[in-house]
Amino acid sequence: MTLVKAQLNTLRISPRKVRLVAGLIKGKRADAALDQLMHLTKRSVAPLTKLLRSGIANAQSTAKLDSEHLWIKSLMVDEGVKLKRWIPKGFGRAKPIHKKTSKISLVLEHRQPKEAKAEPTT
Repeated sequence: MTLVKAQLNTLRISPRKVRLVAGLIKGKRADAALDQLMHLTKRSVAPLTKLLRSGIANAQSTAKLDSEHLWIKSLMVDEGVKLKRWIPKGFGRAKPIHKKTSKISLVLEHRQPKEAKAEPTT
């Protein structure tokens, strides 16, 4: 069981929105996850697709694994750094704006195909 990692830092989409899409593909086969991502219409689909393809390419080039047996073991979406901005309000005050970023970690695992059990002949 070989593990391959890929990571995406400072994606300028809030983690809450990225987790909606990440939850759909967790625990699936890598090929099936790419197919499902192709049919979604969320903004976070394009970076997640690029990250998943990068993880598959890492597995193929470094560990010499085939993409047919790769599964998504974990897909963690954490909060990255916040961009802090200010907006003017009444009476000379200012209101803070926190623009959130996401940090995504992907771990793929290579699972061996299950051997077909030979049925006893009678």
